[in-house]
Amino acid sequence: MTTLKSKLHEDLNASIKERDELRSSTLRLTLAAITKEEVAGTEKRELSDDEVLKVIAKEAKKRREAAEAFAQGGRTESAERERAEGEVLAAYLPKQLSDDELNAIVAQAVEEARASGAEGPRAMGAVMKIVNPKVAGQAEGGRVAAVVKKLLAG
Repeated sequence: MTTLKSKLHEDLNASIKERDELRSSTLRLTLAAITKEEVAGTEKRELSDDEVLKVIAKEAKKRREAAEAFAQGGRTESAERERAEGEVLAAYLPKQLSDDELNAIVAQAVEEARASGAEGPRAMGAVMKIVNPKVAGQAEGGRVAAVVKKLLAG
């Protein structure tokens, strides 16, 4: 069984052969981040596929944030590069939920939380507890929290 990490290595080697600079540099940086995570504790260990996914998601989030920052700073070329790197990484992540799908999941969670008596500010935490396992890896925390706030306020 191939692990996600070995898949990244294979794809890196393929992209080097194909002289795909964007893809190979993105995968190199991501594998470096994985290695850094593996040696971060007191002893070196192999990351599970779930842990590798978390690293990839973190890297993808960095690219999105950098792209926004570059775009605001008028550095279009750099923003494009970050977006392109983000797309390379997105291919390894679970498909992200659409706004409609996310709204539906959150709306249902809000009902559940209210049914169990969660009201006011406490409801936010209760709803997040219900939503997070359902959307794990498919929607960013900040995006989820914004929808929860909106639906609780509405």
